[in-house]
Order: sequence, then C-alpha cells, then structure tokens
Amino acid sequence: MNPVPDPSPSRARLLVSVRDAAEAALARDAGADLIDAKDPDRGALGALPAATVRAIAAAAGGRLASAVAGEPLDAAEASSCLAALAGTGVHYLKIAWAPGRDPASLSLPAGLPVIAVLFAEDGPDGADVPALAAAGFCGAMIDTRGKDGRRLTDHLTLPRLAGFAASCRAEGLLSGLAGSLSLDDIPALAALGPGYLGFRGGLCARSDRTSRLDPQRIAEAARRLAAVTPRFEAA
Repeated sequence: MNPVPDPSPSRARLLVSVRDAAEAALARDAGADLIDAKDPDRGALGALPAATVRAIAAAAGGRLASAVAGEPLDAAEASSCLAALAGTGVHYLKIAWAPGRDPASLSLPAGLPVIAVLFAEDGPDGADVPALAAAGFCGAMIDTRGKDGRRLTDHLTLPRLAGFAASCRAEGLLSGLAGSLSLDDIPALAALGPGYLGFRGGLCARSDRTSRLDPQRIAEAARRLAAVTPRFEAA
C-alpha cells in the first residue's frame, strides 16, 4: 500500500471525486493526484457500494485512492460505515464529523487512515483540529453540505481557511479544502497550503456534479495547481 500523503506538501494536490471505475481511469490519465470514490447523486458525502469502491481503487492504477463513507448520525454509526468500506483497497476513508461529537464510541479501522470531513456551513468553530488529531483521525477536510451553487468561500473567509490549513500542519494532519470549487478558485485556495483541493462539479460538463467528468478540465486543474506556490512557512 502506498504511504499516506505528506501533511505538509510543497504544493496542494488535486483530488477528483469519481462515481465508477471508468471515471477513475479518466481522472488518473488526466492528472488527478487522488481519486476519491463518491456518489454525487447522494449529496455531499454519498457512499458508494463496497464493490464499486473496490473497482475504483483497482482502476486508480497506483494512484492514491480514497472513499467517502457517508454522513453518520453518531460515532457508533460512523464506525459501522467505515467498517463497511475497510476492505476495498483504498488508501484511506473519509467520514462526516459533526462539531462537538464525542469520539468515545468511534472505532477506526486498524491500519487504514481516516479523514474527518467538516462542513463549512457549521462555521469556523466546527474545525477543532486538535480534537480530531486526539480522536485518531489522520486528516481533516472542509466541504460544503449543501450543493446549491454556493462555494466554500461563500461560507468561510480565506483567513479562516488559512488558519485551518495551518492548524492541520501543526497537528501533523493531512488537510483538504472542497465545496463547489471552480478552476478560478485554485490560485487563492492553493496558496493557503492545504494538502489537497477537492473537485467534482467544477470538473464536469456544464459544471454539473451529476454529469460526467471532463478530462480537459481535470488536466487544466492539475496545471493550475502545479503553478501555485503556497504562502506559508513550513514547520
């Protein structure tokens, strides 16, 4: 298994959410750094069946792969959702994590890193990065819960997002930013120093997240990310 990505990379990398093995191969060939299994028809963090996730991981062809495990109501349900996808061959899993949730009954899969996904609509106080590190998560990502046209930066300012990325670096966690991002968001967000920028709709035909991915948009996103130098001091 490939190693978990460096929590303090020299530049932000490109996460592309895919719905099946065919899209995984397309994203791989177009330049995605991380291929993320997700069902765009089921909201922000719709989980795919284990068999589909397994096929996506195989189609990633050596690229890093992840899978979303849903939006559980509590830590016990989160444990069950994670366990259902633990044997699919991905390098790590992502699970929605609500502010203030008690991790006491959370059981993380042995040997499989898990990223907590926070929602921008919960505001800056929802990102308690030290608590996530203490709970055993390997990383944290901010996304948008609603897919209504509002973007990540409609909910959180760039200074707030920079603080989140810096807190993740300080705790040794992988970080990511997502939420209806467009190609034009790349320069400002990548400069904040996240580990990943996550895309779906912005890389699809007509910017419709339920449409098929456009390989030209993926390649352009990769090109733009490669051109950005983060504005932060590495620890």
